Amino acid sequence: MADVTTETQSTKKFEPEAFAMNLARAMESSGQALAAYLKPRENGEARDKPPSEIGEVIKTFSAVAEFWLSDETRAADLQSKLAKAYIDLWGSAVRRMAGEDAKPAISPSPRDKRFADPEWKSNQFFDFVLQLYLLTTQWAQDLVRNAEGLDPHTRKKAEFYVQQITNALAPSNFVLTNPEVLRETLASNGGNLVRGMKMLAEDIEAGHGTLRIRQSDPSNLVVGVNMATTPGKVVFQNELMQLIQYAPATESVLRTPLLIVPPWINKFYILDLKPEKSFIKWCVDQGLTVFVISWVNPDKSLGNKTFEDYMKEGPLAAMDAIERATGEMKVHTIGYCVGGTLLASTLAWLAEKRRVRVTSATFMAAQVDFTHAGDLLVFVDEDQISALERDMQAAGVLEGSKMAMAFNMLRSNDLIWSYVVSNYLKGKPPSAFDLLHWNSDATRMPAANHSYYLRNCYLENRLSAGTMVLDNTLLDLSKVKVPVYNLATREDHIAPADSVLYGSQFFGGPVKYVLSGSGHIAGVVNPPASGKYQFWTNDNIKDVTLTDWLKGAQEHKGSWWPDWRQWLASIDAEEMPARAVGAAALPPIEDAPGSYVRVRA
Repeated sequence: MADVTTETQSTKKFEPEAFAMNLARAMESSGQALAAYLKPRENGEARDKPPSEIGEVIKTFSAVAEFWLSDETRAADLQSKLAKAYIDLWGSAVRRMAGEDAKPAISPSPRDKRFADPEWKSNQFFDFVLQLYLLTTQWAQDLVRNAEGLDPHTRKKAEFYVQQITNALAPSNFVLTNPEVLRETLASNGGNLVRGMKMLAEDIEAGHGTLRIRQSDPSNLVVGVNMATTPGKVVFQNELMQLIQYAPATESVLRTPLLIVPPWINKFYILDLKPEKSFIKWCVDQGLTVFVISWVNPDKSLGNKTFEDYMKEGPLAAMDAIERATGEMKVHTIGYCVGGTLLASTLAWLAEKRRVRVTSATFMAAQVDFTHAGDLLVFVDEDQISALERDMQAAGVLEGSKMAMAFNMLRSNDLIWSYVVSNYLKGKPPSAFDLLHWNSDATRMPAANHSYYLRNCYLENRLSAGTMVLDNTLLDLSKVKVPVYNLATREDHIAPADSVLYGSQFFGGPVKYVLSGSGHIAGVVNPPASGKYQFWTNDNIKDVTLTDWLKGAQEHKGSWWPDWRQWLASIDAEEMPARAVGAAALPPIEDAPGSYVRVRA
């Protein structure tokens, strides 16, 4: 008999024997998945305990329930509203079964990819299930939205938790209620389930007992081989970072070098993916001497490293090393995401110390004020931070998988459930995609550093308020006089565009605020050759909302990168012959991308 796990979509004939065989094999693989989950727990490598998030969910929903149940009339109205919606749906379904035209009680958003298959509308069963789900979801969302008296933070948490639960319970996530998956199962006689359960077992094993959903095929994506291939050398390193200097690609370069400070939450090669997407390579090709910090993937031994240590052993140490390598005391700087928050803190520290080390600062999707910090504020309050600190105290670090899951939950349909359906139900391994491979290459964070960042930035918003202290120094962003290029992205869930705009007012020098199309990653990593998206400019950034700023903004097609390069030249256009990598005082240690970036969590 042919291998029944390789039945193709083109197979239309249902074979009960093959189907039964594949179900048995799928069950066997699901048993292997369970074994992979139990193994680290039996060995004592992992211990299950209720996640602290469960307590937050219960506490939040209790506040919502208290509002609705405290008044009998209100509770009755709530029940009758849902009952009426279900009765209307049933009536619509009955009329449709009788052959009448029946307008749907509710329809999904045209942008909702989960229900794009035509059978969600053409098949009465799937159409009924879909509408039942949408009506229940709408009711649950109204439950939170109309609960008066909730404080804004509790309401935001409740809305987020409802979204996560309803996303998880969508009929598209189950074999029998997803028409695409059901067709695939019948056409392949269950071969899709065999492949899917095999991948599930592999992904739990790869996560050492925790599901690590594969978002990309890693076979042809290797750091230093297919990604992060821009030629360069590691010219300096310490406990927290390696400093990479890239080989020149032009005969002459700007005299002032460029230092890039990426986030330590992820790895730096988001800026050096495949050559055609690489921001670093593009900068080198534009005649810049580029230095990049590659942060360590810390273990428990570095758990006591603080935000201050990251400043001193990160950008400050890098500036000293660049001076030794090039002879230049001043640098252009770029900070991405939390790397931008650290860079802004460093600039304020330098300003207070009256040290002139920086010619310009570029912030890419970075926040210095957290008033409008968006969806991540859901995870930030005293109770949640204290619980996280207790967990980190034991481990010394925050595991990268936890932070990655938090980011994925902000777009759970796209970054979690679509892969659950495709990988484990359809049995289709993901294709090779460098950006998603990077997204899954998470890093750990030292407990001391992460606690300081959450408390001083997200919880207490001290940086913009001028009350943040680093190295016994009070930081004041208004003393930062260097020119700033402040890039936001329009669909950013992590550093919302209005948050970045609001933060622009706290710097003491000239600020150019630029808004790019797309989101936190694609809006930044947008090479000119791709001809994608657009960006907007408007010099008016004082006391203006994002909506009003956009009304007066000029739209430009394509990438913001050339605009930024022109801005850089307008500040400092002096050139010199291209520099060789390293110097006698700073000889190369190893080839780029270095060894720190290769350590996986």
